[in-house]
Amino acid sequence: MMKGFSVLRSATLRASLMLPAASLSVCGMGLMAQAPAAAPTPAARQLGTVTAVAGNSLTLKTDAGLEVVVSVPDGARILQLAPGSTDLKTAQTIALKDIAPGDRVLVSGKAGDTAGSFSAARVILMKSSDIAQKHEMEQTDWQKRGTGGIVSAVDPGTGTLTVTVGAKKVAVTTSPKTQFRRYAGDSVKFEDAKPGTLAQILPGDQIRVLGTKSEDGSSIPAEAVVSGSFKNLAGLIATIDAASGKLTLKDLATKKTVMVTITPNSNVRTLPPQAAAMFAARAKGSGAGAGAAGGGSPQAAGAGQGEASGGGRPGGPGRSAGGDLSQLVSRLPNKTIADLKVGDAVMIVASQPDPGSPTVTAVTLLSGVEPILAATPSGGPAMTLSPWNLGGEGAPEGGGGGR
Repeated sequence: MMKGFSVLRSATLRASLMLPAASLSVCGMGLMAQAPAAAPTPAARQLGTVTAVAGNSLTLKTDAGLEVVVSVPDGARILQLAPGSTDLKTAQTIALKDIAPGDRVLVSGKAGDTAGSFSAARVILMKSSDIAQKHEMEQTDWQKRGTGGIVSAVDPGTGTLTVTVGAKKVAVTTSPKTQFRRYAGDSVKFEDAKPGTLAQILPGDQIRVLGTKSEDGSSIPAEAVVSGSFKNLAGLIATIDAASGKLTLKDLATKKTVMVTITPNSNVRTLPPQAAAMFAARAKGSGAGAGAAGGGSPQAAGAGQGEASGGGRPGGPGRSAGGDLSQLVSRLPNKTIADLKVGDAVMIVASQPDPGSPTVTAVTLLSGVEPILAATPSGGPAMTLSPWNLGGEGAPEGGGGGR
């Protein structure tokens, strides 16, 4: 990811600290890198979550979504590592009976004689309880030292990002030790974020930074940066093609027709009428500035709507109308594109995997927002949704559905 193998290993270690559910994955990469030549190759391994243990075998749901039955012969090594560790010298030798459903394992060995079977030479375990404890510690750290904002400038030469945090400009300084992750095109689930680089971050992107602010709050040396590019849209649905998962709407801010793709990762929610009326009243009273999301949750960029507030954990409780709205939305039941109809007023936070494409992918679509849109006669919504509050499992703080 960065320059040199040693930096790559440091980055994978930090990734394990930030992403407990997948920490064994990056741990496995470090272990494979330091394994002697006689060790199994990376292809001869299985990685995932244990679903059952019986006799001398365990059933594993791999990170690729496959079910594999792993036989563990008497001679196999079974080791337990702490989450984030990549040093087998720190591992404890355990027995197969110490592994339980929900634990994460990395199994080295060879494919079995039948499909879906695997024979283990070595099993490396991370207990689900240890992972949960580690994740709780990380959440606390993000709560204390996490900051969210919108990137206004990038200086590749110095590695400095200028970030708008509310009304302030903050200089985020990066180094070869900074771990970068980039959100996937259609998801703000943290486990879907990929290792990234400084070069991927552009003005207008939203980022969350882990680091200790300077005394005056003007700068942050970044230990970790999670970034993404999101758009806020609002308007009436013009067409719906439920079979292909696509709909079109005319965006109130740009007056352009946008094609929106709904995927299995998209959150489709409907705001209850009483809640819509409440937020509309807030929007009418506070104006378009109400889009700022609190708790360090960067707002999605879109036609200049909203801003990001500083401090707090990523996806933390919102202190403004926009933040409160995102928090409420994260608790609403999920629906599907089949529940929508032409003419519905919607607010959408979306990603645009291909900047040159007229099609965006919905991260969250919220219907039932007619009163909110009507509260702003000028056209754009008076508040926007924050993508960070709506992330799924594995987010540093979690957000809706997070751990």
